Amino acid sequence: MTGLSGRCLCRSVRFKVSGPIIRTGHCHCESCRRATSSPVTSFFCVADANVTFEGEALRHYESSPGVSRGFCGDCGSPLSFATVRRPGEIDLYVAALDDASGVTVTQHWFWSERVAWLSCDDDLPKHDN
Repeated sequence: MTGLSGRCLCRSVRFKVSGPIIRTGHCHCESCRRATSSPVTSFFCVADANVTFEGEALRHYESSPGVSRGFCGDCGSPLSFATVRRPGEIDLYVAALDDASGVTVTQHWFWSERVAWLSCDDDLPKHDN
């Protein structure tokens, strides 16, 4: 899917995606949970070259070696995730999209790190990485 757009809570940072989605997933890892204060985070991955950011520049935090998390410096909304393990790719948060109706999440990541109190009763593949 192309033509996706999204933004942070305060509208200081906006993004547009011009290319196809590479993969999607619900991430259950502890790092993503802490970065978003939520039990699970849903991402879609695209090529870096297919994303343009507008407005204020993203601020970045290295949450672990080789991992950069981008967020709005004004409101703190998390907007991106990038790792040196996947050069040329960037993960964006499905919940930051203006309209996520065309995005289908296809799998769970870090299933073994999920919180016990949240029920995820679906037939999606569940991976530990």
